[in-house]
Amino acid sequence: MNMINNLFSIFDPSSSLYLTSNWISSFIFIIIIPSIFWTLPSRLFITIKLIYNKLHQEFKTILGLNFFKGRTIIFISLFLFILVNNVIGLFPYIFTRTSHLVLTLTLSLPLWLTFILIGWINNINHIFTHILPQGTPSLLIPFIVLIESISNVIRPGTLAVRLRANIIAGHLLITLLGNQTAEASNIILIILILTQILLLTLESAVAIIQSYVFAVLSTLYSREIHH
Repeated sequence: MNMINNLFSIFDPSSSLYLTSNWISSFIFIIIIPSIFWTLPSRLFITIKLIYNKLHQEFKTILGLNFFKGRTIIFISLFLFILVNNVIGLFPYIFTRTSHLVLTLTLSLPLWLTFILIGWINNINHIFTHILPQGTPSLLIPFIVLIESISNVIRPGTLAVRLRANIIAGHLLITLLGNQTAEASNIILIILILTQILLLTLESAVAIIQSYVFAVLSTLYSREIHH
């Protein structure tokens, strides 16, 4: 039981000895970025600009006819914020904020509520059409309405849990392997270190992919409601 407590202590925001304001540290990247980033076209600026343009074109395609100027910046900002938090969480002694539903639900729930509210106000007919497709047999109407309603209600939860579960899974695996190094022989130690490097590379990819998935799914939900 004590081992389990120690294992999950990496996700405890009060367990860090170095960064006591763990939630505020989500914005530490603003301090780290050099001031020249904001004034001259540095390599960092060019890289972020390329990412921005690529995501803008992709989100614009997803939104389709429902696209209006400035809307994609919401989802691009969401992607970049989650990405930075995921990557910072890979560093030692840094609290992983996206492993908590407090943060992930804070991102997904207001977005979903906003989509639903605007959809009900401006496009209520489409909402009913989406819940009950045309041509549905009379006997299946109650089940279809129930299933579609439940699928819409749980969307913010699935977004939040998907991000949290993927971040937690990788961190737990890295921690489990790291705990075995103290009593391992030299050969096993080398294998564990190589495995840790591979897992860290995989987690870096997961940090990017999960940020992208969260932003894309949010865009798709927005399109479904307002299209």
